Order: sequence, then structure tokens, then C-alpha cells
Amino acid sequence: MQHTRTWTDIYRSAHASFEGRAGGHPWLVAAPAELAADLPAALAAVDGKGTVELIVHDGLTPLLAALKEVTPRGVLIIGKQALASGPEVTVPETLISDAGGVEYAEGGTFPAWAASTELKTGKRKGQNAAASAVASLDVPVVVTTAATVQRTLEDWMDSTPHGR
Repeated sequence: MQHTRTWTDIYRSAHASFEGRAGGHPWLVAAPAELAADLPAALAAVDGKGTVELIVHDGLTPLLAALKEVTPRGVLIIGKQALASGPEVTVPETLISDAGGVEYAEGGTFPAWAASTELKTGKRKGQNAAASAVASLDVPVVVTTAATVQRTLEDWMDSTPHGR
């Protein structure tokens, strides 16, 4: 896929757009800053159709905003380990203030989640607030690692009609 643009949003989250061949679906990849360094190269190496939006975020509000904007076929959350499912998560409510003057409330309870049945994700279970937040909007989600994001995305595309 070809990297086409990079920008920051009102929450100061970094975004990058990647485009593959014509057709296909939009996908979203979300990662915390400490796990994001290798993602642009991995996404550029993806062989597929459609688009991928990468968001490097701190907190759930920027992720939820990107999710509503992109309306992806699925979301790949980058974690320290791949997970197949996770329990309900409660994130303490806080008021976030940044240097740019944007204030927003974050927190709440987010549902249990399970990886898309189209993928072989193993059996490992673990808490992941970002995956639970995605599940709260009824969007398919998987938690993978930066090292396996290319393979995971290509496998998901392969299992999706008109996906790759």
C-alpha cells in the first residue's frame, strides 16, 4: 500500500493514510505511541485493495472519533501481545486538557469483545480497553502485534469478500 498523507487531529493524535489497489474496504489500525514505530513500514508492505488509516493515539476518545470518521470494515488494535478476546473494561472518568485548548471527558464502561471469527487468533484472552471501545460501536476488532500486523491484515482481507 502507498502512504498518501499524514496529519494530526484535534486530540493531537497522529494519523496516516495508506491506499492499496482500487476497490476493497477501509480498515483502521490503532496503536499507542510506544508500539507504533514499525507500523508505517508494515502497512506500506501490505498487498491488498482498499485503504488503511493508522491512528497513533493516547486514550480512547481519539480512537472512537477516528472510528466514526473512517467507518472501517474492521479495526486492528496493536498490543504487546495478540489476543482472541477480552472482558468488559471500565476506564476511570477523567477530564483531558491539552495545550491546544481542547477539553474532553473520557472514560466509561466498555463491553467484552471477541476477535472476528474470520481470523485464527488463538485462545489468549486479556483486557484491552481499545478493543472494548471498538466493540462498543459494533465494529469487528482484533488485537495483534506490530510484528504481525501485515500478515493479520492480509489474512483478514483474504477472508473478506472483495477484500484483497
